[in-house]
Amino acid sequence: MKKVTALILALVMVFALCACGNSTDDADDKGTKLKILDSEYVTEDYAIAISKDNEDLLAKVNEALQALIDDGSVKAVVDYYISGIGELPEIQKNVASDAEELIMATSADFPPYEYVDGDDTVGIDVAVAGLIADKLGMKLVIDDCGFDAVIPAIQSGKADIGMAGLTVNEERLQSVNFSVSYATGVQVMIVREDSDITGYDDIIAKIENGEDIQIGAQNATTGYIYASDTVENGGFGEDHVQAFPKGADAIAALTSGKLDCVIIDNEPAKAFVEANNG
Repeated sequence: MKKVTALILALVMVFALCACGNSTDDADDKGTKLKILDSEYVTEDYAIAISKDNEDLLAKVNEALQALIDDGSVKAVVDYYISGIGELPEIQKNVASDAEELIMATSADFPPYEYVDGDDTVGIDVAVAGLIADKLGMKLVIDDCGFDAVIPAIQSGKADIGMAGLTVNEERLQSVNFSVSYATGVQVMIVREDSDITGYDDIIAKIENGEDIQIGAQNATTGYIYASDTVENGGFGEDHVQAFPKGADAIAALTSGKLDCVIIDNEPAKAFVEANNG
């Protein structure tokens, strides 16, 4: 009987130690710090997507947007959300209750361009769209449909404009028209703080050396498009790039060790790294 009791106690100790080990691993994952590499991956311009069948709206949006750029309103919005200085211009304060709607398709998981704050969707794109709607005498309506659905929403007529940190590229130009640019985005690389990766060349060298380097990016974003392209075109090859529904999902995979690097716009990158590092 004593031997049986001793065996049971031993097993309890083993399971307890295993449980402690798992807790330590979890703590290590949660404590993994991240950093943004100094070297920029890609620089790009953001613009508003509009249906190819709606040239009239494109002209009106361009006229309103250019006026907002010229009078400093767009800069004020960007400064407020990126640098934390100044105040937001008044937006949608005097719009008529029966005004025609301007439906904006977006993906509210891309701070500071669009994100959810309490019950509201806010950010650079939302504010700029609101100012454009004011110029047009329209009521802004936000359709948070997810990034993959933004362009299809424009094509199908479910939305009038698309703003989600959208970069103008040849592939998208086949599906929609774009306004003048209102912001510049920089795609950067995020790695774990203890990573020896310092830039693009390091990743390519590791891949050429036979290492199974994995890079994450949000699905359908230009970061994913560029990264999954061939090495000859400045990418890493599809075998080394994973697509995630949201940038936050890619960050979670990076901190847990499933990825070696995440590619995303610089401003959301700052927010993700700050939130992760506490």
